[in-house]
Amino acid sequence: MKKNVYILGIETSCDETSISIVKNGNEDVYTCVATQMDTHAEFGGVVPEIASRMHTENITFVLEDVMTKSGVTWDEIDAIAVTYAPGLMGCLLVGLEFAKTLSMIHKKPLIAVHHIAGHIYANNLVEKIEFPSLGLVVSGGHTELILLKGDYDFEVLGSTLDDAVGECYDKIARIIGFKYPGGPNIDKHALEGKHTYDLPRPMDDDSLNFSYSGLKSYIINLVHNEIQRGNEINKCDMARSFQDVAVEELVRKSRLAIERFGLKRLIVAGGVSANSYLRSELKSMCEECGVHFSVPPMKYCTDNATMIAAAAYPLFLKKEFADLSLNAKSHEYFFDKKD
Repeated sequence: MKKNVYILGIETSCDETSISIVKNGNEDVYTCVATQMDTHAEFGGVVPEIASRMHTENITFVLEDVMTKSGVTWDEIDAIAVTYAPGLMGCLLVGLEFAKTLSMIHKKPLIAVHHIAGHIYANNLVEKIEFPSLGLVVSGGHTELILLKGDYDFEVLGSTLDDAVGECYDKIARIIGFKYPGGPNIDKHALEGKHTYDLPRPMDDDSLNFSYSGLKSYIINLVHNEIQRGNEINKCDMARSFQDVAVEELVRKSRLAIERFGLKRLIVAGGVSANSYLRSELKSMCEECGVHFSVPPMKYCTDNATMIAAAAYPLFLKKEFADLSLNAKSHEYFFDKKD
Protein backbone atom coordinates (compact mmCIF):
# COMPACT_ATOMS: atom_id res chain seq x y z
CA MET A 1 0.00 0.00 0.00
CA LYS A 2 1.31 3.44 -0.97
CA LYS A 3 2.50 5.59 1.90
CA ASN A 4 0.43 8.68 2.71
CA VAL A 5 2.19 11.97 1.99
CA TYR A 6 2.03 14.72 4.61
CA ILE A 7 3.14 18.20 3.55
CA LEU A 8 3.48 21.11 5.94
CA GLY A 9 2.62 24.39 4.21
CA ILE A 10 3.54 27.94 5.23
CA GLU A 11 1.83 31.11 3.92
CA THR A 12 2.89 34.66 4.88
CA SER A 13 2.55 36.61 1.63
CA CYS A 14 0.41 39.41 3.06
CA ASP A 15 -1.39 39.75 6.40
CA GLU A 16 -2.29 36.16 7.33
CA THR A 17 0.20 33.96 9.18
CA SER A 18 -0.88 30.44 8.30
CA ILE A 19 0.55 26.94 8.65
CA SER A 20 -1.20 23.75 7.60
CA ILE A 21 -0.64 20.03 7.25
CA VAL A 22 -2.29 18.45 4.21
CA LYS A 23 -2.47 14.72 3.49
CA ASN A 24 -2.09 13.49 -0.09
CA GLY A 25 -2.74 16.92 -1.53
CA ASN A 26 -6.45 16.93 -0.75
CA GLU A 27 -7.12 16.35 2.96
CA ASP A 28 -6.78 19.24 5.40
CA VAL A 29 -5.41 17.56 8.51
CA TYR A 30 -5.17 20.80 10.47
CA THR A 31 -4.78 24.49 9.61
CA CYS A 32 -4.08 27.52 11.76
CA VAL A 33 -4.50 31.09 10.52
CA ALA A 34 -3.50 34.11 12.60
CA THR A 35 -5.12 37.10 10.94
CA GLN A 36 -3.98 40.72 11.19
CA MET A 37 -7.14 42.19 9.66
CA ASP A 38 -8.27 44.15 12.72
CA THR A 39 -4.83 45.74 13.08
CA HIS A 40 -4.62 46.91 9.47
CA ALA A 41 -8.26 48.05 9.43
CA GLU A 42 -7.16 50.99 11.58
CA PHE A 43 -4.97 52.19 8.69
CA GLY A 44 -7.43 51.47 5.87
CA GLY A 45 -5.18 48.80 4.33
CA VAL A 46 -2.20 46.55 4.93
CA VAL A 47 0.91 48.29 6.26
CA PRO A 48 3.84 46.12 5.05
CA GLU A 49 6.23 46.86 7.92
CA ILE A 50 3.60 46.09 10.56
CA ALA A 51 2.56 42.94 8.69
CA SER A 52 6.07 41.51 8.55
CA ARG A 53 6.69 42.27 12.23
CA MET A 54 3.45 40.54 13.21
CA HIS A 55 4.39 37.49 11.12
CA THR A 56 7.65 37.31 13.06
CA GLU A 57 5.76 37.49 16.36
CA ASN A 58 3.09 34.94 15.40
CA ILE A 59 4.74 32.26 13.30
CA THR A 60 6.28 30.12 16.05
CA PHE A 61 2.98 30.10 17.96
CA VAL A 62 1.10 29.10 14.81
CA LEU A 63 3.51 26.21 14.22
CA GLU A 64 3.18 25.06 17.82
CA ASP A 65 -0.61 25.06 17.48
CA VAL A 66 -0.47 22.99 14.29
CA MET A 67 2.00 20.41 15.59
CA THR A 68 0.11 20.06 18.88
CA LYS A 69 -3.41 19.75 17.47
CA SER A 70 -2.79 17.91 14.18
CA GLY A 71 -1.51 14.74 15.80
CA VAL A 72 1.18 14.55 13.10
CA THR A 73 4.82 14.13 14.14
CA TRP A 74 7.90 15.50 12.42
CA ASP A 75 8.84 11.96 11.42
CA GLU A 76 5.60 11.77 9.43
CA ILE A 77 6.13 15.08 7.62
CA ASP A 78 7.42 14.40 4.09
CA ALA A 79 8.14 17.94 2.92
CA ILE A 80 7.83 21.62 3.76
CA ALA A 81 6.11 23.93 1.28
CA VAL A 82 6.23 27.71 1.38
CA THR A 83 4.90 30.66 -0.59
CA TYR A 84 7.89 32.35 -2.22
CA ALA A 85 6.02 34.73 -4.57
CA PRO A 86 4.29 37.08 -5.11
CA GLY A 87 3.52 39.24 -2.10
CA LEU A 88 4.96 41.81 0.28
CA MET A 89 8.69 41.17 0.35
CA GLY A 90 9.17 41.48 4.11
CA CYS A 91 6.22 39.19 4.75
CA LEU A 92 7.37 36.57 2.25
CA LEU A 93 10.84 36.52 3.77
CA VAL A 94 9.51 35.70 7.24
CA GLY A 95 7.75 32.58 5.98
CA LEU A 96 10.53 31.60 3.60
CA GLU A 97 13.34 31.82 6.15
CA PHE A 98 11.19 29.95 8.67
CA ALA A 99 10.56 27.20 6.12
CA LYS A 100 14.25 26.97 5.24
CA THR A 101 15.16 26.63 8.90
CA LEU A 102 12.61 23.86 9.45
CA SER A 103 13.80 22.12 6.29
CA MET A 104 17.40 22.17 7.44
CA ILE A 105 16.72 21.19 11.07
CA HIS A 106 14.30 18.36 10.29
CA LYS A 107 16.01 17.29 7.03
CA LYS A 108 12.85 17.64 4.93
CA PRO A 109 12.76 18.65 1.26
CA LEU A 110 11.71 22.24 0.56
CA ILE A 111 9.03 23.01 -2.05
CA ALA A 112 8.59 26.49 -3.50
CA VAL A 113 4.95 27.35 -4.24
CA HIS A 114 3.63 30.32 -6.18
CA HIS A 115 0.70 31.97 -4.41
CA ILE A 116 -1.58 31.75 -7.47
CA ALA A 117 -0.82 28.05 -7.85
CA GLY A 118 -2.04 27.71 -4.29
CA HIS A 119 -5.36 29.33 -5.17
CA ILE A 120 -5.80 27.01 -8.15
CA TYR A 121 -5.00 23.85 -6.24
CA ALA A 122 -7.31 24.87 -3.37
CA ASN A 123 -9.95 23.28 -5.58
CA ASN A 124 -8.34 19.87 -4.92
CA LEU A 125 -9.45 20.29 -1.31
CA VAL A 126 -13.05 20.07 -2.59
CA GLU A 127 -12.65 17.48 -5.35
CA LYS A 128 -9.78 16.44 -7.57
CA ILE A 129 -9.30 18.77 -10.50
CA GLU A 130 -10.05 16.96 -13.74
CA PHE A 131 -8.32 17.97 -16.94
CA PRO A 132 -8.98 19.73 -19.18
CA SER A 133 -10.78 22.45 -17.21
CA LEU A 134 -11.27 26.17 -17.52
CA GLY A 135 -9.80 28.16 -14.67
CA LEU A 136 -10.99 31.66 -13.82
CA VAL A 137 -8.31 33.32 -11.67
CA VAL A 138 -9.59 36.44 -9.90
CA SER A 139 -7.60 38.28 -7.26
CA GLY A 140 -6.08 41.62 -6.39
CA GLY A 141 -3.34 41.13 -8.98
CA HIS A 142 -4.84 38.64 -11.44
CA THR A 143 -7.79 38.33 -13.78
CA GLU A 144 -7.20 35.45 -16.19
CA LEU A 145 -8.95 32.68 -18.02
CA ILE A 146 -6.67 29.65 -18.01
CA LEU A 147 -6.87 26.36 -19.87
CA LEU A 148 -5.82 23.75 -17.31
CA LYS A 149 -4.38 20.93 -19.43
CA GLY A 150 -2.69 18.98 -16.63
CA ASP A 151 -0.83 19.45 -13.35
CA TYR A 152 1.20 22.64 -13.73
CA ASP A 153 0.45 22.58 -17.46
CA PHE A 154 -1.56 25.78 -18.02
CA GLU A 155 -2.26 27.98 -21.03
CA VAL A 156 -3.46 31.57 -20.75
CA LEU A 157 -6.55 32.17 -22.89
CA GLY A 158 -7.15 35.74 -21.78
CA SER A 159 -6.02 38.17 -19.13
CA THR A 160 -6.50 41.71 -17.88
CA LEU A 161 -4.92 44.42 -19.98
CA ASP A 162 -4.65 46.77 -17.00
CA ASP A 163 -6.27 46.53 -13.54
CA ALA A 164 -7.19 43.23 -11.94
CA VAL A 165 -10.79 42.87 -10.80
CA GLY A 166 -9.80 42.59 -7.11
CA GLU A 167 -7.78 45.79 -7.30
CA CYS A 168 -10.75 47.53 -8.90
CA TYR A 169 -13.05 46.30 -6.11
CA ASP A 170 -10.72 47.70 -3.44
CA LYS A 171 -10.28 51.07 -5.12
CA ILE A 172 -13.99 51.52 -5.77
CA ALA A 173 -14.71 50.60 -2.15
CA ARG A 174 -12.33 53.30 -0.98
CA ILE A 175 -13.67 56.00 -3.30
CA ILE A 176 -17.28 55.45 -2.21
CA GLY A 177 -16.32 55.30 1.47
CA PHE A 178 -16.34 51.66 2.55
CA LYS A 179 -13.86 50.58 5.20
CA TYR A 180 -11.12 47.97 4.75
CA PRO A 181 -11.42 45.24 3.55
CA GLY A 182 -13.08 46.88 0.57
CA GLY A 183 -14.06 43.95 -1.63
CA PRO A 184 -16.13 42.06 0.96
CA ASN A 185 -17.85 45.30 1.96
CA ILE A 186 -18.94 45.98 -1.61
CA ASP A 187 -20.28 42.43 -1.85
CA LYS A 188 -22.16 42.87 1.42
CA HIS A 189 -23.69 46.30 0.74
CA ALA A 190 -24.56 45.51 -2.88
CA LEU A 191 -27.23 43.20 -1.50
CA GLU A 192 -28.94 46.26 -0.01
CA GLY A 193 -28.73 48.38 -3.16
CA LYS A 194 -30.33 48.76 -6.58
CA HIS A 195 -28.72 49.12 -10.00
CA THR A 196 -29.41 52.83 -10.40
CA TYR A 197 -26.10 54.06 -11.87
CA ASP A 198 -25.49 53.67 -15.61
CA LEU A 199 -21.92 52.37 -15.78
CA PRO A 200 -19.84 51.32 -18.81
CA ARG A 201 -19.40 47.62 -19.54
CA PRO A 202 -15.71 46.75 -19.16
CA MET A 203 -14.04 45.30 -22.31
CA ASP A 204 -17.37 44.48 -23.93
CA ASP A 205 -16.02 42.49 -26.91
CA ASP A 206 -15.56 38.92 -28.14
CA SER A 207 -11.99 38.50 -26.90
CA LEU A 208 -11.17 36.62 -23.71
CA ASN A 209 -9.30 39.58 -22.24
CA PHE A 210 -10.45 41.91 -19.49
CA SER A 211 -10.05 45.60 -18.69
CA TYR A 212 -11.24 47.30 -15.51
CA SER A 213 -9.33 50.60 -15.60
CA GLY A 214 -12.04 52.37 -17.61
CA LEU A 215 -14.79 51.30 -15.22
CA LYS A 216 -12.68 52.35 -12.24
CA SER A 217 -11.89 55.77 -13.75
CA TYR A 218 -15.51 56.36 -14.71
CA ILE A 219 -16.72 55.72 -11.15
CA ILE A 220 -13.96 57.84 -9.60
CA ASN A 221 -14.88 60.77 -11.87
CA LEU A 222 -18.59 60.24 -11.26
CA VAL A 223 -18.17 60.28 -7.49
CA HIS A 224 -15.93 63.38 -7.56
CA ASN A 225 -18.35 65.25 -9.82
CA GLU A 226 -21.33 64.40 -7.62
CA ILE A 227 -19.48 65.54 -4.50
CA GLN A 228 -18.52 68.84 -6.18
CA ARG A 229 -22.18 69.40 -7.04
CA GLY A 230 -23.13 68.79 -3.42
CA ASN A 231 -24.93 65.53 -4.23
CA GLU A 232 -24.69 62.46 -2.03
CA ILE A 233 -23.67 59.11 -3.49
CA ASN A 234 -25.90 56.20 -2.54
CA LYS A 235 -23.18 53.79 -1.47
CA CYS A 236 -25.31 50.64 -1.65
CA ASP A 237 -26.69 51.52 -5.09
CA MET A 238 -23.19 52.27 -6.38
CA ALA A 239 -21.89 49.00 -4.93
CA ARG A 240 -24.72 47.11 -6.65
CA SER A 241 -24.27 48.92 -9.96
CA PHE A 242 -20.51 48.34 -9.95
CA GLN A 243 -20.71 44.71 -8.90
CA ASP A 244 -23.34 43.93 -11.52
CA VAL A 245 -21.20 45.10 -14.45
CA ALA A 246 -17.89 43.82 -13.03
CA VAL A 247 -19.20 40.31 -12.40
CA GLU A 248 -21.28 40.18 -15.59
CA GLU A 249 -18.10 40.49 -17.67
CA LEU A 250 -16.35 37.71 -15.74
CA VAL A 251 -19.33 35.42 -16.27
CA ARG A 252 -19.83 36.37 -19.93
CA LYS A 253 -16.23 35.74 -20.89
CA SER A 254 -16.09 32.51 -18.92
CA ARG A 255 -19.07 31.35 -20.97
CA LEU A 256 -17.30 32.44 -24.18
CA ALA A 257 -14.22 30.38 -23.28
CA ILE A 258 -16.31 27.34 -22.33
CA GLU A 259 -18.16 27.43 -25.65
CA ARG A 260 -15.10 28.28 -27.75
CA PHE A 261 -12.98 25.43 -26.38
CA GLY A 262 -15.75 22.90 -25.70
CA LEU A 263 -14.93 22.63 -22.00
CA LYS A 264 -17.08 20.85 -19.45
CA ARG A 265 -15.54 22.00 -16.18
CA LEU A 266 -14.96 25.42 -14.60
CA ILE A 267 -12.92 26.08 -11.48
CA VAL A 268 -12.57 29.47 -9.79
CA ALA A 269 -9.42 30.53 -7.96
CA GLY A 270 -8.17 33.61 -6.11
CA GLY A 271 -9.36 35.85 -3.31
CA VAL A 272 -12.27 37.28 -5.33
CA SER A 273 -13.70 33.75 -5.59
CA ALA A 274 -15.03 34.45 -2.08
CA ASN A 275 -17.45 36.98 -3.60
CA SER A 276 -20.95 35.62 -3.09
CA TYR A 277 -22.49 37.26 -6.16
CA LEU A 278 -19.73 35.97 -8.45
CA ARG A 279 -20.12 32.44 -7.09
CA SER A 280 -23.89 32.55 -7.57
CA GLU A 281 -23.75 33.94 -11.12
CA LEU A 282 -21.06 31.50 -12.26
CA LYS A 283 -22.97 28.58 -10.79
CA SER A 284 -26.13 29.62 -12.65
CA MET A 285 -24.20 30.02 -15.91
CA CYS A 286 -22.62 26.58 -15.53
CA GLU A 287 -26.00 24.99 -14.87
CA GLU A 288 -27.34 26.57 -18.08
CA CYS A 289 -24.33 25.32 -20.08
CA GLY A 290 -24.21 21.84 -18.53
CA VAL A 291 -20.76 22.53 -17.10
CA HIS A 292 -19.42 21.20 -13.79
CA PHE A 293 -18.66 24.09 -11.42
CA SER A 294 -16.07 23.98 -8.64
CA VAL A 295 -15.12 26.69 -6.15
CA PRO A 296 -13.33 26.26 -2.81
CA PRO A 297 -15.12 26.86 0.50
CA MET A 298 -14.76 30.41 1.80
CA LYS A 299 -11.99 29.44 4.23
CA TYR A 300 -9.80 28.30 1.32
CA CYS A 301 -10.50 31.35 -0.89
CA THR A 302 -8.67 33.86 1.25
CA ASP A 303 -4.96 33.42 2.03
CA ASN A 304 -4.21 30.16 3.84
CA ALA A 305 -1.45 27.56 4.05
CA THR A 306 -3.78 24.68 3.23
CA MET A 307 -3.81 25.66 -0.43
CA ILE A 308 -0.01 26.02 -0.42
CA ALA A 309 0.47 22.48 0.86
CA ALA A 310 -2.12 21.21 -1.63
CA ALA A 311 -0.32 22.92 -4.52
CA ALA A 312 2.98 21.41 -3.36
CA TYR A 313 1.72 17.82 -3.68
CA PRO A 314 2.10 17.50 -7.50
CA LEU A 315 5.57 19.06 -7.19
CA PHE A 316 6.44 16.55 -4.47
CA LEU A 317 5.43 13.66 -6.73
CA LYS A 318 7.66 15.11 -9.47
CA LYS A 319 10.48 15.64 -6.93
CA GLU A 320 10.69 19.31 -7.86
CA PHE A 321 12.43 20.55 -4.73
CA ALA A 322 14.13 23.86 -3.96
CA ASP A 323 17.44 24.35 -2.21
CA LEU A 324 18.31 26.76 0.57
CA SER A 325 19.28 29.48 -1.91
CA LEU A 326 15.58 30.00 -2.70
CA ASN A 327 14.67 33.67 -2.44
CA ALA A 328 11.38 35.54 -2.21
CA LYS A 329 10.00 37.52 -5.14
CA SER A 330 7.52 40.31 -4.58
CA HIS A 331 6.39 40.16 -8.23
CA GLU A 332 6.44 37.03 -10.35
CA TYR A 333 3.82 36.32 -12.98
CA PHE A 334 3.01 32.65 -12.50
CA PHE A 335 1.75 31.80 -15.98
CA ASP A 336 4.73 33.15 -17.96
CA LYS A 337 6.62 29.95 -17.32
CA LYS A 338 3.93 27.73 -18.70
CA ASP A 339 3.01 29.46 -21.97
